[in-house]
Amino acid sequence: MTPIIFHIDVNSAYLSWTAIEKLKNGSCIDLRTIPSIIGGDEESRHGIVLAKSIPAKKYGIRTAEPVASALRKCPDLVIEPPDRELYQNCSHAMIEVLSGFSPDLEQVSIDECYLDFTPIAHLYTSAEDAAAQIRNCIFDKLHFTVNIGIAHTKVLAKMASDFEKPGKIHTLYPEEISRKMWPLPVSDLYMVGRRSADRLLSFGIQTIGDLARTDPAFLTAHFKSHGRLMWEFANGIDPTPVLSKKQDAKGIGNSTTLREDVTDPEEARSVLLSLCESVSGRLRSSGQLAGTLTVEIKYHDFARASHQTHTLSPCSTTMELYQLACSLFEELWDGRPIRLLGVRTSKLVSEDGPVQLSLFDLPSFQPESPGDAQGPSSEKLKQLDAAMDRIRRKYGQDAVKRGRFL
Repeated sequence: MTPIIFHIDVNSAYLSWTAIEKLKNGSCIDLRTIPSIIGGDEESRHGIVLAKSIPAKKYGIRTAEPVASALRKCPDLVIEPPDRELYQNCSHAMIEVLSGFSPDLEQVSIDECYLDFTPIAHLYTSAEDAAAQIRNCIFDKLHFTVNIGIAHTKVLAKMASDFEKPGKIHTLYPEEISRKMWPLPVSDLYMVGRRSADRLLSFGIQTIGDLARTDPAFLTAHFKSHGRLMWEFANGIDPTPVLSKKQDAKGIGNSTTLREDVTDPEEARSVLLSLCESVSGRLRSSGQLAGTLTVEIKYHDFARASHQTHTLSPCSTTMELYQLACSLFEELWDGRPIRLLGVRTSKLVSEDGPVQLSLFDLPSFQPESPGDAQGPSSEKLKQLDAAMDRIRRKYGQDAVKRGRFL
């Protein structure tokens, strides 16, 4: 299978994280909406710009320029000092959210990482849909935006994540390189620094496309091994895999913002079934069982509510999770229009480890129809999910669907 790699990059990380913290502490001004930077001390006018807001960018303020220079461009610029401990906490929180989607993560800096989507691709209708779920989940839980680049190689995923911001998802597949990447200035290519860009310009190599079409032997003669690397990156060549340190997910969940506010309980249950199917698939893909399940509601007025319960014994089947989710939903919902529904599992254990069984495990799923004597056993539910997983891995996510979704 051709690899699919996500590059996830926090938009103006330091400024976003500082802005969110100040809003939590009672500030009435969102730094992201005014000319502001994270950098040195305003009184000493020393230091450099570490991050800037979009309004500050309109004044021509650039990352890494001296604070004194930024103040000359915008005398009313608001300056906030960096808070390293806060940034580490925000970074850890993001990685924890991402590990709920996939353990195959490679963090390359405090505000960016790669995610290998290939092993979990069969759980989603498309890579773009999965990326949208990740982006929305980070925003709903942590309140900052990320850009996500999607490609077959790490370098192209990183290039894609640098396209239009903030909060955007971009693809850069091989057939898109000539249209989306080659027209860009050669200085925009990852691993082409200012000095290399100046030398390339002196040779008449102005765009990434020019670089891609240059004889690699010429580049090697002038730039040694770095010349070959630049040529490969310009052509989207990067065999480097995602070097993941397997993240132990503390929880696996999924949520969705509904296209229209929902007031029909049956419609809400259909959404819960879809969410449980996604979550249970990810549990099985990671070889884990859930010990608790949480249902979250965000109402039309943005008020939030959630309930949590323990499973009778750790499980990963769709219908066992769905039964619990429906029970929690009935306890939780107060009848107001629903904007978002979420399902999250936690207290995860390995499916290979010892599991304390419940006296009530067989049958654990109650039938939907009152006329049925009893629902299928827990073992039959596992066999059903395993069969659906096999079909979807072989023929695609849409190869088999529950009748309720038709």
